[in-house]
Amino acid sequence: MTALPLPPFTVTPEAGPGTARLRLTGDLDYDTSGELARAAEECLAADPHLADLHLDCAQLRLCDSMGVATLLLIHRGATTRGVRLHVESPPPFLTRILDVTGIGHLFALGAHGQESAQERTDDGATPS
Repeated sequence: MTALPLPPFTVTPEAGPGTARLRLTGDLDYDTSGELARAAEECLAADPHLADLHLDCAQLRLCDSMGVATLLLIHRGATTRGVRLHVESPPPFLTRILDVTGIGHLFALGAHGQESAQERTDDGATPS
């Protein structure tokens, strides 16, 4: 039996006043992370008044260590420009990666029941 090829990784940009969104589909890995880094840099450079950059991860299937490094690279670029970076609709595997690596607090997490970085306490728990 022949395995069907997986759909390619895609980054779909959407822009609005003061905000930009990148919709990610597929596998964020060694081979595709450069594409995401370029798209994020283009968004950050395109609008000097950008306040928020959203990464919609609802259709993300995989994120390897290079993908995590790329998220950190994007965070650094956004923070340098005073732009808030949001990770929206992270699949459970991505939420776990962000928690295990201890970097979840760097991203404003949103949608589908995820608490935002501002709602976490110092020990990582959600306030009651």
